Amino acid sequence: MSISRAPQRPGERVNCIQPGMGRLVLRRFDPRHDSWEALTRLLHRAFARLAVLGLHCSCADQAASLTRERALAGDCFVAVCNGKIIGTLTLEGRDIDSQCEHYRQRSVASVHQFGIEPKWQNHGIGRALLAFAGHWAAARGYTQIALDTPFPAAHLIAFYRAQGFGLVDVVRFAGRGYDSAVLSKAAAARGAQGPAHLHGAFAHVPAPSPFA
Repeated sequence: MSISRAPQRPGERVNCIQPGMGRLVLRRFDPRHDSWEALTRLLHRAFARLAVLGLHCSCADQAASLTRERALAGDCFVAVCNGKIIGTLTLEGRDIDSQCEHYRQRSVASVHQFGIEPKWQNHGIGRALLAFAGHWAAARGYTQIALDTPFPAAHLIAFYRAQGFGLVDVVRFAGRGYDSAVLSKAAAARGAQGPAHLHGAFAHVPAPSPFA
């Protein structure tokens, strides 16, 4: 797999105090302090419903070593509530070796290892992370942000459609016993309000950036 890596950008830490939730932070995963094993267990829990449906995504049972390998292929971010990681996603640039033709396009960035702690689902965390992904992509010159999900998982396809994604392909990835729906949407317009003004669970509070 060959990923086009983009330089890290400052200002990619988003903070807020959310009523009923506490202090929420969106930041990069930091292996100096964060645990790959704990992140992997979160992904296992987030994907458990799909596993019950017989859709055994890698995230449902992968080893921590694979979580790390996949995260280091892009930029891994985590959503943290009161010091505890409750969600994650990894953002990648163009993948010229992907089985998916859409991912090979020069203008397309993609979302991977996207999961929210089950008890935190339906609180707007996932919507905020996807909004952030669109700004991340646009800031690096990509015009589309894409992802894939099991085609039989109608509830997930409906969720992504509600966030503005549209179906662009159906792919049978190697090692998966099901077809995957590939969905894509326009990245946030360049020059539009960025992470500092995201709607949803996160709002910006000025703070020193850990990414400078």
